Amino acid sequence: MKKLLALSVGALLFGQATMAQQRLVADKIIGVVGDKIILKSDMDGALSDQQRNSVDGNLAPDAACLTMEMLISQKVMVLQAERDSLPLNDGDVEAQMENRIRYFEQLYGSKEKMKEITGYTVYQLRERFRQPIKEGLLAQAMRNKIVEPVKVTPSEVKRFFDAIPKDSLKFYESELEIGQIVIQPKATREMDQYAVDRLLDFKKRVQNKESDFGSLAILYSEDPGVKDNKGVYVLNRNDKNTWDPDFLAAAFRLKEGEISSPVKSQHGYHLIQMLKRQGDNVTVQHILVRSAVTKSDLAACMGKLDTIRTAILNNRYTFAEAVTKYSDAQTAKFDGGMLQSKTGDGSTLITIDQLDDPSERDIVLMLDTLKPGNISAPAQFTDENGRTSTRIVYLKTRTQPHRENLTDDYSRIQQRTLDIKRAEAINKWLIEKIPTFYVHVDNEYKDCQHISQWMASLAKQ
Repeated sequence: MKKLLALSVGALLFGQATMAQQRLVADKIIGVVGDKIILKSDMDGALSDQQRNSVDGNLAPDAACLTMEMLISQKVMVLQAERDSLPLNDGDVEAQMENRIRYFEQLYGSKEKMKEITGYTVYQLRERFRQPIKEGLLAQAMRNKIVEPVKVTPSEVKRFFDAIPKDSLKFYESELEIGQIVIQPKATREMDQYAVDRLLDFKKRVQNKESDFGSLAILYSEDPGVKDNKGVYVLNRNDKNTWDPDFLAAAFRLKEGEISSPVKSQHGYHLIQMLKRQGDNVTVQHILVRSAVTKSDLAACMGKLDTIRTAILNNRYTFAEAVTKYSDAQTAKFDGGMLQSKTGDGSTLITIDQLDDPSERDIVLMLDTLKPGNISAPAQFTDENGRTSTRIVYLKTRTQPHRENLTDDYSRIQQRTLDIKRAEAINKWLIEKIPTFYVHVDNEYKDCQHISQWMASLAKQ
């Protein structure tokens, strides 16, 4: 069951989306839970997603069983969520759906290519995605309700660790906790005006039919994605967490074919052209121009960071307090300035090889001269958006390579213990709830470990 939990609802939905790319002539029902069916295409899509994301490109021997268990448990959770009238935010459904559409547009390069390969228009894909996304969110809400009360005690963590054979204990490379305070140089009014004037000139050239908007975007836009999408994006009115609010608001004020005046966002200045409106969705094309920063602007930032660094070292405030007060990094209010592990587990422990983003590579060189508790001198760097910025880097901790133990790795061992206990709670819940629904499973999957348990509980009713 522990493995089952690792197969997220998101993977299931992406698997279903993958099958949307295939023009299926026929399908087969391999399971029924209440009034909901499980199709062979659901299984195939989830398995292809797992295979694509596996390290060696191979599936585990029990992948089909684990996936069918996931599919069944999701349907049961959806049905129970509906019984319990768990709330569902329609905005969350729409936002996830638009993210899925955007992913496929970027994957194939254009709506036309996407339709050619998948066989579906954007409208058809939205309709195809809506129900599985809705069910995924309901299942997640139900799962959260089940596992929220589950806790583990220190004695349970120790029992779990003591039961691990010594030769099976994990080995960890050296790991670090690294923080940064970023200060983004602010351009002068003259540079801001120069950026605005450039965009106004582009607008005039398009309106006078001297230039094509798309061609200008390719030639002059400083949006990193312009090479792949020519500055074209599909926006959803409710997707406020993805897009800059000023950019989003300006886009939705436009009529089809209209070009905006220069719009300021956290990324720079935009010229936005409305290409198409469809309900709460719009397709726009934009040109991004950033205000140039001068050497004196950068020098001012470096001086400010040096002052901040001195204040931290003199214990005037902590690093975390300085992040809250001064950092311009967009994620600072969520992560406290600490770099996050690329494993997606929310950990701040990272290995050197995880510092592989272009904006992080120069940190590796800094680490040679930093000891735990040290803060680097101010340095310039190029951020993830291609802008010249400045930062100081804080090395909070550095572990030595070691075999897993309760002293150094308690939080990890605690999390694994909790995951197992939650998995047991979910399986117990399923054994109790499944008999309250009609369930039919194709013979091919009846011998799967948890399915056989669930069907046995069903037979007792």
